[in-house]
Amino acid sequence: TRGIGRAIANLLADEGASLAIWSRNQEELDSAVAELSAKGAKVTGAVVDVADKAGYQAWITSAGEELGGIDIFVPNVSAGGGDMSEQGWENNFNIDLLGTTRGIEAAMPFLQKSSAASIIIISSSGAVETFLAPQPYNAIKGALVVYGKQLSQALAPEGIRVNCVSPGPIFIEGGIWDIIKTNMVEIYDSTLAQIPQGHMGSAEEVANAVAFLASPAASLITGVNLVADGGLTKRVQL
Repeated sequence: TRGIGRAIANLLADEGASLAIWSRNQEELDSAVAELSAKGAKVTGAVVDVADKAGYQAWITSAGEELGGIDIFVPNVSAGGGDMSEQGWENNFNIDLLGTTRGIEAAMPFLQKSSAASIIIISSSGAVETFLAPQPYNAIKGALVVYGKQLSQALAPEGIRVNCVSPGPIFIEGGIWDIIKTNMVEIYDSTLAQIPQGHMGSAEEVANAVAFLASPAASLITGVNLVADGGLTKRVQL
């Protein structure tokens, strides 16, 4: 209903996709469904707690039945970063990792029937290069990249493509980098200075990467981790 997830929904609606979206906030959900429907898209939505396995998977099944199938599944879920406590590990494991794997498990019966099935996992540039500090968020996002790659190999014979998109710092009004800019100026400025393009990305730019990987234009692409970070990461990807 907001941030990167909302930008993805907006773009896929513009491209003619029918959508099923979820949120933890009923008011935000109702607003998003109304605005997306105004684009002419068929949209369904529900308040879902990703940590509730039974409820989460039941909703995905219900959404797939209501839409008549699932061709694209984007588990854009995260508990966020910065919490380095044991509870932080549990939160990132339960939301980022299990929220992704449980969602894929529930969507799989529909994806297996699709002629253009695509799973796009949302990771982070923090998963592929040391960033800020050792923290559960980075490590768990790294696990998602490994999982996505191995899953792509297993599902390719079934015609199901699996890719990851790893955003770098994305500036969203009211989002984490907006908060850091206001309250932790040194961290914001030092991060910005490491981005060769000279600016942080937008949610819409991440959505572009997701829509490309989901589309027939990427029909030969599977098992890729597409880093969208303005050049922040310095590794050579061979």
